[in-house]
Amino acid sequence: MPSLYRRPVQTPRRAVQYAHSVAHAIQRKLRIEPAGAWQGLHLTELWQYRELLYFFVWRDIKVRYKQTVLGALWAIIQPVATTLLFTVFFGRLGGMSKQVSGSYSLYIYVGLSLWTFYSNAVSLAASSLLGSSHLIAKIYFPRLLIPVAAIFSGLVDFAVSFAFLLVLMLVYHVAPSVQILTLPVFIIGTMLVAAGAGILFSALIVSYRDFRYVITFVVQIWLFATPVLYALDIVPARWRLLYGLNPMVGMIIGFRASVLGGPMHGDLVATSFLTAVVLLAIALRYFTTVERRFADVI
Repeated sequence: MPSLYRRPVQTPRRAVQYAHSVAHAIQRKLRIEPAGAWQGLHLTELWQYRELLYFFVWRDIKVRYKQTVLGALWAIIQPVATTLLFTVFFGRLGGMSKQVSGSYSLYIYVGLSLWTFYSNAVSLAASSLLGSSHLIAKIYFPRLLIPVAAIFSGLVDFAVSFAFLLVLMLVYHVAPSVQILTLPVFIIGTMLVAAGAGILFSALIVSYRDFRYVITFVVQIWLFATPVLYALDIVPARWRLLYGLNPMVGMIIGFRASVLGGPMHGDLVATSFLTAVVLLAIALRYFTTVERRFADVI
């Protein structure tokens, strides 16, 4: 007869350890906390979505030139028309051309080419989130890519206007100096200022729609507070450092000096770059704070 006694099954030691580890894992608590203001800015995530940034830039460029008659020529027409207007009223009638050595029209166009890029970049970046509301409400991606792409897309217009600037330099027999090697520094600096203002306004417009009407007014006032139409010499020396707190002051002065030559005014340039970094930091902090509410209120 078979024995009714059964020996107890020996549980392997690994199985016991595995059971204990599973039980310990079940007892763990997962705490979900909201991210802080700066924790919302993930540079690694932005780098992972870099291909989406390229897509947004290409999309903005195609939309801008789609079904247009003159296309990229608008990048030349706008600063040229503004230059002619300012040359007549501010140069001849206002007497500001006497403060500039050389052609006042070329002097104005150099400043306006960079300023036009800046003003268009701020306007496009500020309204970019509302224009992409259908994407923000449906899928997740770093929202910061949208205003940044709007700024990068403006480089195409700037390249066209700068090419026409080189033609004007040939017409007026102005040879570039060694300082033109510093040109990329001020283009990047202008992009920093545009990113700071554009990102800040884009986040404000999502929550407060009336800020759309404030941008045009602010950019117009900002133009006359920047040495685009006049020389720096009309600003008293004791007020120039305070004047340099306008971040576009150093960018316009440095850009014009790199193209036409002349003093670079390093103190003003350094002050403007510092202000640009502070403006960008404030914009990023506010943007990452309110970004989590975009899909609900847009």
